[in-house]
Amino acid sequence: MAYETEDHETQYCFPAINSSCFKQLHTPTNLIILSLAVADLLIGLIVMPLEATRLIETCWYFGDTFCRLFLIIMGLLFSASLSNLVLVAVDRYVAVCHPFLYPQKITTTKTLIIVCIFWVCSSVYNTAIVMSVSHKKYACYGECTIMITFDWSVSDLFLSFLFPCTLIITLYLRIFYVAHQQVKVINSLVKTGKHVTEGSVRRKSERKAALTLGIIVTVYLFCWIPFFILSLTENTEMASTTAYILLWILYINSGLNPLIYAFFYPWFKMSVKHILTLKIFKPA
Repeated sequence: MAYETEDHETQYCFPAINSSCFKQLHTPTNLIILSLAVADLLIGLIVMPLEATRLIETCWYFGDTFCRLFLIIMGLLFSASLSNLVLVAVDRYVAVCHPFLYPQKITTTKTLIIVCIFWVCSSVYNTAIVMSVSHKKYACYGECTIMITFDWSVSDLFLSFLFPCTLIITLYLRIFYVAHQQVKVINSLVKTGKHVTEGSVRRKSERKAALTLGIIVTVYLFCWIPFFILSLTENTEMASTTAYILLWILYINSGLNPLIYAFFYPWFKMSVKHILTLKIFKPA
């Protein structure tokens, strides 16, 4: 089976050969994207149905223990999504700004270890928050809401928003500056009739990936900034209608990432089509 890449280069896939299409997907960047996709998928499968139940029913019928577990899982998945976006920014920064060091600095094994560490740290952090704060009852006994202290809210603002988002924005500003310089060099070579090397074409592919992931990060920030501002102004008493609306915007953000990929990558749309039509089970 053959397909055309974003560089208009034909790739051939043979299941018995290590360099087949499936093996070509085993890259550090795709591993981070897989981790991000898992977090988004679990938000849709676990968090959103229970959150919809909370909107329909006034009371929480699953008990205090499961309430805390639900809040831990929700915080874990949100933290994991942000952690993956930080890793994506670092990965793209090295790929675009230091392309010759990328194969040595960023490997699949290192990326897998770092992704696992981030998931564990996110789990421990959110467990500590939920277990240390007190529940506050509103409409009826058993409602699953909590009141986060001001100290925790400030710490969470710094660790879960300001620091990672500042790092992401800084890295992407550097990426787009370097990418702009590289485009100018490539255009000057084309105008003068000089040969464009394979490395230049590869860097063009890296820049396109950085642009796509940069859009994902931008959408993520626009969805999260209002929620964090409200959490500070209301002292994190997240029980108002506005808070629920902003919370659902965060959930919707998890469903936007696949749409962004589908818009920018033809191979992604083709892969989804093969999955939905069950063509992936055919030997040919």
